[in-house]
Amino acid sequence: MSEFNGILTVTVFLPALAALVILLARPLNLEDRVIRWFAILSTVAAFILSLVVFLAYDRVVGGVQFIDHLNWLSAETIKSSYLLGVDGLSAPLVLLTGILGLAAAFASRNIELRVSEYFVWLLLLESAVMGVFVSLDLLLFFVFFEFEVIPMFMLISVWGSGRPRYSAMKFVLFTLAGGAFMFVGIFAVYLTGAVDSLTMVPVPELGIVGIADQIAGVDLIAPASLIFAFFLVAFAVKLPVWPLHNWLPDAHTDAPTAVSVMLAGVLLKMAGYGMIRINIGFFQETNGFTVHDAAGILSVVAAVSVVYGAIVTIRQTDMKRLIAYSSVSHMGFVLLGLTAIGGNTAATQHGGINGAALQMFTHGTITGLAFLVVGMAYDRTHTRHIPHLGGLWRRMPVIGIFFFVAGFASLGLPALSGFVSEIMVFLNAFPVWPWAASISAFGVVLAAGYVLWMIQRTFFGSKPPEGGIPDDKFEELTDAEPLDLIPILALTIPIFVVGIWPKTIVDVFKIGIEGILR
Repeated sequence: MSEFNGILTVTVFLPALAALVILLARPLNLEDRVIRWFAILSTVAAFILSLVVFLAYDRVVGGVQFIDHLNWLSAETIKSSYLLGVDGLSAPLVLLTGILGLAAAFASRNIELRVSEYFVWLLLLESAVMGVFVSLDLLLFFVFFEFEVIPMFMLISVWGSGRPRYSAMKFVLFTLAGGAFMFVGIFAVYLTGAVDSLTMVPVPELGIVGIADQIAGVDLIAPASLIFAFFLVAFAVKLPVWPLHNWLPDAHTDAPTAVSVMLAGVLLKMAGYGMIRINIGFFQETNGFTVHDAAGILSVVAAVSVVYGAIVTIRQTDMKRLIAYSSVSHMGFVLLGLTAIGGNTAATQHGGINGAALQMFTHGTITGLAFLVVGMAYDRTHTRHIPHLGGLWRRMPVIGIFFFVAGFASLGLPALSGFVSEIMVFLNAFPVWPWAASISAFGVVLAAGYVLWMIQRTFFGSKPPEGGIPDDKFEELTDAEPLDLIPILALTIPIFVVGIWPKTIVDVFKIGIEGILR
């Protein structure tokens, strides 16, 4: 039995198709301006499709929708098929990918080096990430999850700054090491006799039973705890959590602005999504070990990640590196929310995981906005060194306003989206792991410190007398251009919408999480 709606296939592969068109058009020697705007319009179309998917998702019906299914491999041998679909967990993340893809393309308008190649890799990156969130087949999920390594490596190593090749190779080594763990986990699931399909979730319309139901209460080919650990390590590297975070600051610092936006905005979210879909989704009723048994240890790791990341953030003097380390701290809140699975009530479990999912969405827009405006400031000042900055508000008030929005949302100011997700995590994690939640709360205090310190040192105060921007160059600094406001507003609007009316996203996530928890 097959079903093919088509909209998800188009949404996933439209950026890749645009990349192919750019490649095929190279003999025509098109102007760079034409290539830029073709790529930008392609991401606009992908964003519109992602918005349609999110808005058209039926909240009343729930479950998996917009199914695309083809039996492209022998089900008896590979147990895999081309299966795309969205549920309440993936629909908001598809929208997030569309938003970030659009913002990254607009942020790349000033790229001058090998323009066609740059946009080919950027568009392929968007297709890969989109594919991760809509793949319902475990093998297909793995293919998309690993494919994004290639465009990321190229974008950082060729168009990065500082030590781009070192940072790109470090990213690849960490990511491929994590991917090796995931592949072993998938292979163990595949070899389990009770598993006859690698479909991650049940799809009643096709008569397909999900992996969670297939492995519940049966003996796996290896201990369930070991298979769980393989998947966990793979996702912990990408999230990332302490002590597997070391690749992230270098990758962020040396990546181009648009790539940092994508990296912080959606690439890290693939790991959080995988933890919910696989580590929690598969291992609730397995023999000998369940995800509930690991929740206590994970709560400790989450608390360490939050506080360690915040403390190291305070010591940074490079704006991009500061935001990168803050991501380690904030993604620790995602892990903390997931540990609510160890709670005794369904409300606590649902609330904590919903908070973690919302934290992924809000962090994507907040940190994406932060990297975007820092990149705009760097393009004008040619420095990210905080001691060399000061008084930028006088020359860049518009950029400053949106930098404040990103900063205040990051520290959890009410009416902004960061507050909603963090309060949901704390309210549901505290009854289960009070010590871990209390320690993690200190990370919010530290966040207020490093955010306000950075704002004061860069946009307020006076220009440093020594080592800063020369007076003549300072007076020539310009503010955001009209086209700069398109990506800025694309990321700012969700911060206010979710902060003021969180039901727009929370209710959708709730539907997806209810379908995962057993």
